[in-house]
Amino acid sequence: MKKVEVKVRVKTTPENIISAFTNPDKLRTWWLVERALIDKKPDGLYTLAWNITENGFGYVSTGIIKEYKSGRELVIDHMVYLNPERPFFGPMKLTVRAEKKNETTMAYICQEGYQEGKDWDWYYSAVKQAWPAVIQRLKEYLEK
Repeated sequence: MKKVEVKVRVKTTPENIISAFTNPDKLRTWWLVERALIDKKPDGLYTLAWNITENGFGYVSTGIIKEYKSGRELVIDHMVYLNPERPFFGPMKLTVRAEKKNETTMAYICQEGYQEGKDWDWYYSAVKQAWPAVIQRLKEYLEK
């Protein structure tokens, strides 16, 4: 099965990496998330929204937190991506891991669960291009 994996070494703590994915204010700053509802515990809800207008939400990612270890790991299962111009995509899984390596932290992000078909091919291609850029933004944000 297809998956998108990205690794980056960041001059920060593992706690800061996981917090960047679970703190709505931090998500707003580095990932431009406009609204977030995150219940930081196993079986908690994880929902992010972008491009909000008076007509509704532009893009939404939502899922259920399967694992949450504040300084080590965040796993979102049953993740669904909603885009007004495409069918719903899911269920998928997003894993974020952070491991201290000397003076830096190795961040590992993996999104998996892609299915087959023209729309899925579009989504996989978009995510494969987006995650490296998004993670570079995260690195720059955390190293400031």
